[in-house]
Amino acid sequence: MQSQPNASSSQDWKSELRLPPADTRYKTEDVTATKGNEFEDYFLKRELLMGIFEKGFEKPSPIQEESIPIALTGSDILARAKNGTGKTAAFCIPVLEKIDQVNNVIQAVILVPTRELALQTSHVCKELGKHMNIQIMVTTGGTSLKDDIMRLHQPVHLLVGTPGRILDLAKRGICKLKDCAMLAMDEADKLLTPDFQPTVEQLIHFMPADRQILMFSATYPATVKEFKDRYLRNPYIVNLMDELTLKGLQINQSIIFCNSVNRVELLAKKITEIGYSCFYIHAKMPQNHRNRVFHDFRNGECRNLVCNDLFTRGIDIQAVNVVINFDFPKNSDTYLHRVGRSGRFGHLGLAVNLITYEDRFNLYRIEQELGTEIKQIPTVIDQKIYCR
Repeated sequence: MQSQPNASSSQDWKSELRLPPADTRYKTEDVTATKGNEFEDYFLKRELLMGIFEKGFEKPSPIQEESIPIALTGSDILARAKNGTGKTAAFCIPVLEKIDQVNNVIQAVILVPTRELALQTSHVCKELGKHMNIQIMVTTGGTSLKDDIMRLHQPVHLLVGTPGRILDLAKRGICKLKDCAMLAMDEADKLLTPDFQPTVEQLIHFMPADRQILMFSATYPATVKEFKDRYLRNPYIVNLMDELTLKGLQINQSIIFCNSVNRVELLAKKITEIGYSCFYIHAKMPQNHRNRVFHDFRNGECRNLVCNDLFTRGIDIQAVNVVINFDFPKNSDTYLHRVGRSGRFGHLGLAVNLITYEDRFNLYRIEQELGTEIKQIPTVIDQKIYCR
């Protein structure tokens, strides 16, 4: 049985790590308006607390404060919060806490809609659990099925992946989920679209009847109520989506969105022709090419990235603080996920929309659905707000 740390020993770890003081000057209330909780208040395993502090987390964000203690009780959760507010750690921390490293079976599954998000989420889990000896496996479509089968013959405690590949492995009897007590769904709105929902529901039937489900997203479609009523047991509801607009600051890196693959390539070509550097990425590119572009952009080798909506969900690059909608999105969910790429984890971000006459109806509808006003760019930018 794991010994529980006391508050003083946890403080010692933090001082040993010599973490810099948190700079909250450029953060929004999504991460600063907390209740004042500490990670030590949740009585987490010592090894997990070490990983949390070493990753640079000092105090829980509001979504973490709302979710972590409830998840640790075993309750189902339906959580809605903006991108960049710490949603990933809000479910990764309780998942890691509840895994028994001695029991070599799959005890938790984290479902995500894309390969990129699966890799990123597993990386977060590995960093947080670096002292815990938890075996984490990533599995997604478009990779070697044989390699996955061989890996599953070794101990796996936590499985992170896309629904189709995990279901395939479960149907083959290779991925055994009878002991999987937790299912976390990130970008749950995408996982509940017609492309994914039937697969997700089949996958749930391979798990125990008393499994715990944690659902996180920035938006939820109408289908979520039916899914919630069918699979969640008296879920705890978290809604931190009162403020939907994002403020901005000077450009570090920018993401420019287009509505089609063809326009992504044309715009990237034009940007390059007029003398600016940019990368581009879209859904029709080979996976290894997409991985390389994403890796290089994340490492700061280029300041501008042109893409389609492949890139909107859950991709966490903290240097991105400006999003430009070169093509205005057609619905509010897409708009919200696009602008959520800027201002990660509460830092200020700027979203710029280029509007044509034909976009006026979509603009009005999105404003109404989100309960916000997309304002015209002012003639004179207030340096105190946008350029700190």
